[in-house]
Amino acid sequence: MVLRVFAENRPYASKWEHLDSRPLPLWYDVGKIGIFIHWGLYSVPAKGEWLWSMLDNGNTDMIDFMKNNYSSDFQYENFASLFKAESFEPDFWAELFSKAGAKYVVFTTKHHEGFALFPSKSGAPGWNSVETGPKKDIVNELSQSIRKYNMKFGAYYSLLEWHNEMYLKDKDELFLNTTYVDKLVWKDIKQLIRDYKPSVLWLDGEWEACCRYWKATELLTWLYNKSPVKDEIVVNDRWCKTSRCGHGDFYTCDDRYNPHALMFHKWENAFTLDRYSWGYRSDMTIADVLSIEELIENVVSTVSCGGNVLINVGPTKEGIIVPIFQERLLQLGEWLLINGEAIYNTSAWFYQRDTLNLDVWYTCKKERYDTFRLSNIPNKNDSIVAIYAIFLKWPVDDILSVKDLSSYISKNEFDQISLLLPDKHISLNYTIMNNSVVAVRLPSNASNYFGWVLKIDD
Repeated sequence: MVLRVFAENRPYASKWEHLDSRPLPLWYDVGKIGIFIHWGLYSVPAKGEWLWSMLDNGNTDMIDFMKNNYSSDFQYENFASLFKAESFEPDFWAELFSKAGAKYVVFTTKHHEGFALFPSKSGAPGWNSVETGPKKDIVNELSQSIRKYNMKFGAYYSLLEWHNEMYLKDKDELFLNTTYVDKLVWKDIKQLIRDYKPSVLWLDGEWEACCRYWKATELLTWLYNKSPVKDEIVVNDRWCKTSRCGHGDFYTCDDRYNPHALMFHKWENAFTLDRYSWGYRSDMTIADVLSIEELIENVVSTVSCGGNVLINVGPTKEGIIVPIFQERLLQLGEWLLINGEAIYNTSAWFYQRDTLNLDVWYTCKKERYDTFRLSNIPNKNDSIVAIYAIFLKWPVDDILSVKDLSSYISKNEFDQISLLLPDKHISLNYTIMNNSVVAVRLPSNASNYFGWVLKIDD
């Protein structure tokens, strides 16, 4: 386990132990809620973002799909001219994400297919959205809109490209040479950082090569010491085939990672509203989309265990975020308007999931919100001003029984319990039972939505 030291230690040396000592910028831990956007050429056939790879690997369903829908001489690269993005309205996207309660947005500037949504100066000529297809610098337009709505902008960037000749040559030579990294990857990333100044650099496609090949520590040294976003930037853990859950400002570990348990390092649960794909699928059904109950459970369990959520949507080739995705995001935003104080600016408490009632998750608020600690757990020197108990199932008898609050309430550290409702908090009566169970009497007329919050304070 890599432990974090929170002394300011710049300039950072090109060593993991030194880079891992960098304090996490406070905005990220405070914000909790992010939106992920997967958009690219794969949005045209609308069969998921791995279509090209599946075709390469002989997936018969995808081969038949191409035969049945495109001419015999049609190549994957031809999707570039069909990717028009004619309905792309970056202000509409940004307003939607803001209403959803997001504090940052991470956008796929380039996926594994290699097509850049910015005018890459190092990529193949014409293989970007400015020269082909939309004829727009989509990264620039979206980043400006995101910031207009007071959210942080983040850039996703795939290190590998399935069909890049330089990368394939380096791979054939067992990654002993770094031609592809030197001529494309580093130049692209530095262009993104200098031109768009993202607050998040979310890397992917790292799994085939070692850190030495990707020059991971050298790039991080530049980011943390010399880049124009050195004080703001946060990075994930996908720097090479051995770095996941081991290095980076926050860990992603794997797609849709949610351990439902406390992590001792800042982490992020990146998951999709479409259960089966990051990119838009034309054959997606309503049943394939997370319900609002599932979405809120992901948010609550993740934040309780010290993580952030990064909620993915895949727009259509035209640039439309389909109504079912919009509905889910707006439902989340409405929930956060009522219960957001139990999510934003909070920390993990001594308990995450109640030991008696597994439908209850805890967060807490401290008197002083410091930079993320070595441990997610508050220590005895923390001054906790409120505990939040978020319960996901309304008890049939309107009495919520929990175990882990009893010691705090019985010692009179906190003696008030209130229920968060639209535009008000209402005080509740409670009883401490002989078995140290706290029984809270809930109002019988407040169970008409999902996910409720008790605030425990003095």
